[in-house]
Order: sequence, then structure tokens, then C-alpha cells
Amino acid sequence: MSQPENSNSKTFVLVHGAFHGGWCWRPVADLLRAAGHTVFTPTLTGLGERLHLLTPEVNLSTHIQDVASLLEWENLRDVVLVGHSYGGGVVTGVADRVADRIGSIVYLDAVVPTSGQSMLDVQPPERRQGMIDRTASSSGWTLPTNSAEYYGVTDKADQAWVDSKCTPQPFATFTQKITLSDPPAARIAKRLYILCTNPPLPYMRQFYDAAVAAGWNAMEMETGHDAMVTEPEALSRILLEKA
Repeated sequence: MSQPENSNSKTFVLVHGAFHGGWCWRPVADLLRAAGHTVFTPTLTGLGERLHLLTPEVNLSTHIQDVASLLEWENLRDVVLVGHSYGGGVVTGVADRVADRIGSIVYLDAVVPTSGQSMLDVQPPERRQGMIDRTASSSGWTLPTNSAEYYGVTDKADQAWVDSKCTPQPFATFTQKITLSDPPAARIAKRLYILCTNPPLPYMRQFYDAAVAAGWNAMEMETGHDAMVTEPEALSRILLEKA
């Protein structure tokens, strides 16, 4: 049976951001499982332990299908679907395809694209050009990783862990525009946006503000972008209490 029998249990699907893999959710997943919940931490195609599947053809649709297929094959219902950073684009696409399987959706310092936007489109112009230039000077189709320090990870051991696990991002995941039938997460009953503020990634504020304007639940965490690494206990509590 794919769903927990305990009626108080939840099923979480935690979707990582660019360069990361399911590994980054380990501290949070351990805490949620210890509390009696079911947790899936899929690694998107071409990243992490699935690096051997990295090709120029891997795009945003590939990653949306990764997660949608997980929900279908595991027959998951009433899922708490969490997307971090770039993973916000992935969960937006998943929610548009299989809304009936999702009970609530959480955007953790994440992009919330509207139909016709790519992940590149939502970046500030200077950052966008920098990403294009870095890709061009690398393989031409993969974006090199950022340092853990960029993600607000300050603990030296955590920095070493994150830096050792992050892998290049297939750039087509940033250039492919998303196609949605409805506004982002429009058919999901519970929607939460969590903005990480210390230090902030300034361009994430636009998505937090849009979530507030749309009537979503929204809150701030005083930690860096990789909150699942820097504050797993606090994030786990939020997911259990608010999602």
C-alpha cells in the first residue's frame, strides 16, 4: 500500500532545486519519517545520482514528468507537494497536470512561473545574462554549479556536503517555457509560500509578494536559501503545522 494507513499521517513529496538532488532533503525527510509520515525525495533526471542521464535534451518537461510519474506510479493522493527554488517551476507544472493528487502545495523560496514563462525569464536581467554566459563558457548546454555559500549555507561541514553533491544543471530546464491550463496552483486547496530572508535571494521576493496578493498563506524564515540544509528542524515543523 503506497499511502500510510494512519489517518494522521501525511505524504510528502519534496522536490529539490537546480544543481541539487533528492539528497539535499535528507535531514528534513529523516525528521518527517521519524514523526510517522511518508516521504518521497525524487532526484530529477540528469542530476545527483541520476547524473548519468544528463543530456542536452533534458528540459523542464522532463522534470515535471519525473514527479508526475512518481505520483501516478506510487498511486499517491492528498500529497503535500513541496518545491524548492527551481523546483517551484517543476511543482507548478505537476500541479497543473495532476491537481487531483495534491492536497497542498508549498513553495520554499521558489520560482512560481506563469504560463509562457521560462525559468530564465523570471531572473533579473543581470543574473539572466550571467547564466547565459556561464553556460556558453562551459559545455554550451549545462549551467555550472554555484557554491553552497551562495545558497546561504554557513556551516563548514554543510558547505562541504552541498559542494560535493551539487552537479551542473541542464540549461534547457531554464530556457523551456512552461505551458499551464490555469494560473499557478489554482486548483490546489492549500497553498503556502515560504520566503527565506537571511541572507535573501532578492529576486524571490516577487514570488512571495504575488502569493500574498493572490491570497495564499505566506511566511518568512530567517535563514538562507537552502533552508532544508540550514534549518531542517524549523522547516519540518512548518511543513507539519502549516502545509
